[in-house]
Amino acid sequence: MDSANIHAVLAAMLAPAFFLTATASLLLSANNRLARIIDRARTLLRELALIEDEIERALYERRIALQRRRSLNILRAGQLLYGAISCFVGTSLAVSVDTFTGHRLGALPIWLASAGVLSMFAASILLARESTLAVTAINEEMDHRPVAPKPIP
Repeated sequence: MDSANIHAVLAAMLAPAFFLTATASLLLSANNRLARIIDRARTLLRELALIEDEIERALYERRIALQRRRSLNILRAGQLLYGAISCFVGTSLAVSVDTFTGHRLGALPIWLASAGVLSMFAASILLARESTLAVTAINEEMDHRPVAPKPIP
């Protein structure tokens, strides 16, 4: 194999590497968000155990349900991002197998790359949805925060 072909193969493998880096960054962000959601849900569950007022209990149960929806969005996004990573690695492997072994894989690298990009796209939509839910959660908590009693003169 001449050096021009080797450079073409390396160039073809470079795009999936860039996508791998972007996907890994999104995955790290998603996992950090999931950790914050879990911490918040645990706090709400501890507080719920101490609440006797039915109205306040219902409020906390709604907050916990919102955290559950957030965590499921992040879980699905993470699964899609792991799938995207697999597709991008598969793309690089398919390009190298296609080039160096003589096996003709046809459009497989293109299909793998496309599946990876679509997975990233879907994960990004879920992450955006989770961000909306996070803002909804904090706005709801600010709207229903306890009011401190006024000091008696």
